[in-house]
Amino acid sequence: MASTSKSRTGGQILVDALRIHGANLAFGVPGESYLPILDAFLNVPEIRFIICRQEGGAAMAADAYGKLTGRPGICFVTRGPGATNASAGLHVAHQDSTPMILFIGQVELAMQEREAFQEIDYRKMFGSMAKWVGQIDTAARIPEFVSRAFHVAVSGRPGPVVLVLPEDMLAQQAEVADLPAYRHIEAEPGAEALARLAAELSQSEKPLAILGGAGWTSDAVAEFTAFAEAQQIPVAASFRAQDRLDNRHPLYVGHMGIGPDPKLAARVREADLLLVAGARLGEATTSGYTLPPAPKPPQRFIHVYPDASELGRVYQPDLGIVSGMIGFASAARRLIAMNIAKRQAWAKAARVDYEAFVQPTIIPGDVQYGEIVCNLRAQLPDETIVTNGAGNYAIWVHRFWQYRRYRTQLAPTSGSMGYGLPAAVAAKLVYPDYPVVAFAGDGCFQMTGQEFATAIHYGVPVMVVVVDNGLYGTIRMHQEREFPGRPSGTSLINPDFAALARAYGGHGETVVKTDDFMPAFNRAIASGKPAIIHVKLDSRAVTPGSKP
Repeated sequence: MASTSKSRTGGQILVDALRIHGANLAFGVPGESYLPILDAFLNVPEIRFIICRQEGGAAMAADAYGKLTGRPGICFVTRGPGATNASAGLHVAHQDSTPMILFIGQVELAMQEREAFQEIDYRKMFGSMAKWVGQIDTAARIPEFVSRAFHVAVSGRPGPVVLVLPEDMLAQQAEVADLPAYRHIEAEPGAEALARLAAELSQSEKPLAILGGAGWTSDAVAEFTAFAEAQQIPVAASFRAQDRLDNRHPLYVGHMGIGPDPKLAARVREADLLLVAGARLGEATTSGYTLPPAPKPPQRFIHVYPDASELGRVYQPDLGIVSGMIGFASAARRLIAMNIAKRQAWAKAARVDYEAFVQPTIIPGDVQYGEIVCNLRAQLPDETIVTNGAGNYAIWVHRFWQYRRYRTQLAPTSGSMGYGLPAAVAAKLVYPDYPVVAFAGDGCFQMTGQEFATAIHYGVPVMVVVVDNGLYGTIRMHQEREFPGRPSGTSLINPDFAALARAYGGHGETVVKTDDFMPAFNRAIASGKPAIIHVKLDSRAVTPGSKP
């Protein structure tokens, strides 16, 4: 344990603790409720405080950092409206199982319980959205609380933690010992569970693996890939977890998301064994808990998850294994392969179906969006990070892009609009040498579009593709299904997004034809600036299956 006899403010003790725990970026919007922390950042140059334009964007950027690094993303917001704005990103971290710590300034201790200016009870507000909500009332306990926050955020099923910071507590002087950096402790599968897994595999002729969730690393992906190769198990991805296996691999067979390939859906039903590793099997992945049907799938079902409380919560497994993905993948790789001859034809047929599904479709209008995504995937390198928020525009990305490396996909399983741009800014700060492309719908972009100013501020040249069909497209699609011919509340009047980029000091281009896109994209890259490419899509092109 490192110790110090030097008296420090609560703000300085907290920032020193962040440094010890390995934080190097903190996202936030400044507020008077945590001025001592802002001052303390000046004394700790190892941590960059990234000034965002709205707290929701700051929290989404922190979530992206947590996804990319496996370490808690750090976000600071002020009390009241700052915290309510940040709840959008906290909800993403909750549903996506992302380690994150949200620090919220709070009214002074003597003013609490009086509904003081901007006072909120954050335990009530975030109690169902965070793994733990704590308030630090004494500066001397800051190292203890921060250490616990890091440990809780990464343990079991990772997720967000909220720490509330009364303003006067941060100004207190205290002499207190610092604590050492947190350690990630992960469960591993036992010998009995592995023996049962081997027995289940030995009897299966049509297995299917579904990967997702948090806790993966590049090494874990490599280990699981070797296991799948040895056992000849085709592998699908859960909703927005497509980077858990190289999509070019012969055993990768598609994405269990919204509107999945019907042939993949049929294959899930036909499988005699489902091996789910890391994924919770949420509503989007399972087509409303029907694929497979809950609570008891008809086929043999093995569920591997780092938190025992999730096993059996919705789906009842025949074999539940409490394990982190690193330990499970490493152990599974060492299993002896048996009965694989019949699986080879099963896996090959699934791959043929997938390759047919990712061929671009023809949609109404002069812009063929699927062709654009395919052209980008052919040009950009394997390490390209692709981000998006929510909306039908994302269906093209999920279907036609091929993710080649782990953690090159940043997308919210919570279905939150506005995620793509702040996630892209975070990605470019973490990996400045990697290309980063954010896709956003016209409605999605305008949720957090002001974070383009953050990209300009820090000189991070993200490429933003704004797909503009003048609609809240997902809602219009549902509207036409439920109330055909009666559009209401879903039409948009949009700005010139390319001109907006230039107004911020970035690069902007408008594309109205497919062939114009790649030259515009290459000019944007050559500019060296953050860029927006405004793609005008026909309003009839609501999904890749829209008929010309």
